[in-house]
Amino acid sequence: MELDKPIMKTNMLFLIFGLWVMVVAMADKGITVNTSSSSSSRRPKVVNIGALLTVNSVIGRSVKPAIIAAVDDINSNPSILGETHLNLILHDTNCSGFIGTIEALELMEKEVVAAIGPQSSTIAHVISHVVNELQVPLLSFGATDPTLAALQYPYFLRMTQSDYYQMSAIADLVEYFEYKEVIAIFVDDDYGRNGISSLGDSLAKNRAKISYKAAFTPGASETDISELLTEVNLMESRVYVVHVNPDSGLQIFSIAKKLNMMTSDYVWITTDWLLAVLDSQEPPDSDAMGLVQGVLSLRQHTPNSNYKKTFITKWKNIKEKETNSFNSYALYAYDSVFFLAHAIDTFLKSNPKITFSSDPKLKNNNGSHLQLSALQTFDQGQKLLETLLSTNYTGLTGEIRFDPDKNLVHPAYDVLNMGGTGIRTIGYWSNYSGLSVNSPETLYKKPANSSTSAQRLYSVIWPGETSVKPRGWVFPNNGKPLRIVVPYRHSYKEVVTKDVRSPEGVRGYSIDVFDAAVNLLPYPVPRKYILYGDGVRNPSYSNLVAAVAENIYDAAVGDVTIITNRTRIVDFTQPYMESGLVIVVPVKKSKTSPWAFLQPFTIEMWLVTGGFFLLVGFVVWILEHRLNHEFRGPPSQQIITIFWFSFSTMFFSHRENTVSTLGRLVLLLWLFVVLIINSSYTASLTSILTVQQLTSGIEGLDGMLASNEPIGVQDGSFAYNYLIQELNVAESRIRSLKDSEDYLNALRLGPKLGGVAAIVDELPYIELFMSYTKCEFKIVGQEFTKSGWGFAFQRDSPLALDLSTAILQLSENGELQRIHDKWLASSSCSSKVAEIDVSSLSLSSFWGLFLICGVACFISLSIYFCRVLCQYRRFNPDEEEPHELPEPESARRIERRTFRSTSFKDLIDFYDKKEAEIKEMLKRNRRQVNGHNDSPL
Repeated sequence: MELDKPIMKTNMLFLIFGLWVMVVAMADKGITVNTSSSSSSRRPKVVNIGALLTVNSVIGRSVKPAIIAAVDDINSNPSILGETHLNLILHDTNCSGFIGTIEALELMEKEVVAAIGPQSSTIAHVISHVVNELQVPLLSFGATDPTLAALQYPYFLRMTQSDYYQMSAIADLVEYFEYKEVIAIFVDDDYGRNGISSLGDSLAKNRAKISYKAAFTPGASETDISELLTEVNLMESRVYVVHVNPDSGLQIFSIAKKLNMMTSDYVWITTDWLLAVLDSQEPPDSDAMGLVQGVLSLRQHTPNSNYKKTFITKWKNIKEKETNSFNSYALYAYDSVFFLAHAIDTFLKSNPKITFSSDPKLKNNNGSHLQLSALQTFDQGQKLLETLLSTNYTGLTGEIRFDPDKNLVHPAYDVLNMGGTGIRTIGYWSNYSGLSVNSPETLYKKPANSSTSAQRLYSVIWPGETSVKPRGWVFPNNGKPLRIVVPYRHSYKEVVTKDVRSPEGVRGYSIDVFDAAVNLLPYPVPRKYILYGDGVRNPSYSNLVAAVAENIYDAAVGDVTIITNRTRIVDFTQPYMESGLVIVVPVKKSKTSPWAFLQPFTIEMWLVTGGFFLLVGFVVWILEHRLNHEFRGPPSQQIITIFWFSFSTMFFSHRENTVSTLGRLVLLLWLFVVLIINSSYTASLTSILTVQQLTSGIEGLDGMLASNEPIGVQDGSFAYNYLIQELNVAESRIRSLKDSEDYLNALRLGPKLGGVAAIVDELPYIELFMSYTKCEFKIVGQEFTKSGWGFAFQRDSPLALDLSTAILQLSENGELQRIHDKWLASSSCSSKVAEIDVSSLSLSSFWGLFLICGVACFISLSIYFCRVLCQYRRFNPDEEEPHELPEPESARRIERRTFRSTSFKDLIDFYDKKEAEIKEMLKRNRRQVNGHNDSPL
């Protein structure tokens, strides 16, 4: 055992030496090993962070100095990380997806707790899978691809604005300037494709669209880009959205200028890449500004704070920089480092241990030389990620805080216009209030208002140095004329039909209107008319409109009715012809009769009218007999007077004057009644002698719906579906008719002989039909739809709007009416639309007048007889001759005489006396009575 002790000591020395060698070797490789438990309770002196960027690029030249400056500022300020320092490990991705991926993998070997970058969305997609496995947070200042926000990449944190918001801003710009189509020019990688996809979604919300996607490969040659721009220049839209990398973006405008695509007809909008280029130069390079005159662009909005002003001063003092200015990406990169430092400080306060462990999934089991086993997992990565997501920091770019979707809160952009040698800010965009001339910081203090009326920007200087907003489109100069489909009608060829003698191959009212409208446009519209249908039957107009919507044709010109279902799939111009459905029925001439003059009134009406003539004459005679000598005389003469006076009032030719108040009142009311009766009789008799009578019981829409008789419609017309779907008419009742000959035969035969009781069609066709038949048929009721004919275009076609304006001009200058008069005859039957069967006037229409007149007669007679009876009570028939006065008691008895002692003959005799005689007798009788009372007893 003693001999063994030296051997054991020797072995221990070798073991300790071997361990020391291993530790040294591991230290050379940058691997740290915690050898004591006491060291794990202290904050680490150094924390490794990585940076991935393309140093030799527009963004990299601004970002690299900013990241280095941020690390220096943090390490020199103990209040941030205390005794802990950041060790920056920077790798250059060299503007290559492959090299960038290799550099990122090498960075992960260095036990970094987080990485700043990358600036490329393509590399970010690849590296995100790596950091997910190694649990290393990735804080990107430049990867704006919206799809990186997916749950698939939990360790990817975007420290700049997502292109989702940038594309929303561009879509709002397109809507603000009232454009409906744009052409997207973009680099064909993850950054370009996904950004433009987001643009398409944003435009669709505003009822706009990308008409063409012009993609080119990264690193495309000048020839490839020139061919691409030449192709888009032949297209209709003149609004271009350019979403490319900053390093190759200006090449597009250089080529566009050579192709004369920077003139007043064009609209150019770029994403923030353009300002990344121009902001890196102070002042902006004159050659670069000369290429982008009139261009609209966006820049990520950063508030003008004192902190930002301090950084600008610090930037000027940075020696190791390649540019004299910086772009917004430098600000986001600087903030990313500070944001990470504050999160690390919070993390270390609760968990000072930073450890890495091998990932068993990355062992080299197959003899691979990639050394994947060198990649180790950050054990506290999940904890650091949670700390980052909960950190709230205000930096150069404003408030840095993540929403539930891991996007920065308060996304906003500056809206800029390139003009002259400078850059003009014409407004701002934020997802809080849309477009505004006020900065987002001031809007956040007010209630959100993103309504269309609240959107506002300052004026724009467009390409070509003009302030007039470009139309945004031209007719495509690609040698392809506009494909215009024209219905090949079988009937009513005045509207539109085939014309073998015309070079265009078509003619008609609709064609002339369209040609006249196109001639008013300020640009040429090459077009080719294509017939739709075989000419044997009218084509289906619904199928014709659907063919336009499916891009088989560009437009439809003809008698296309504007109805709801069609407006859902195509755009119509302003109606050039008013139209509506009407009902046509057969009519016949009424046969005149020798006794037609009796037809205006019913028998009851004649009897009551005649009775009232006699009644009024008798009442007036009663009221006038005692006062008016014209109503006195022998009985025969008085009877003749009553009859003459009664019926002469019919013609207002009565010669007798009325002198009594009551008589005048009765006569006045009666003459009013006679006036109404005469007017009604005249109108009714005129109608009976001239009106045509309906042979059908259908007098309007209600009558048609209530009947079960067959109805005719024009073949191919929307009226067929309208009657079935909207008015619930049984399909078995509807007959499709090809032309006016079918109309004529069907109406003449009638429902009993296999024809129809009525035809439903649009008013312009019916007017033509009526002119053919010389008013043999009649329109009954009113139009029960209000629509019109218009020209149909594909959705959001700008030509529809311009032609609508042209049609209004045609209407205002009278040209539209002239074309109408040339092709479409004006039917003289249209003024008789509302004519229906005329029936005799009945008592029900006049009983109110007769009632008023009868009541007036009754009241007048009642007043008159009351007055006569009062006179009669004071009258003594025995004292008609002078004689001695009776005794006072006898006189009083006479005055108290009752009606029972009066005979009817005495009453008649009293009534027959003149009013003047009665009054004289009453006066004499009163004097005698008064004289007797005055004599002495």
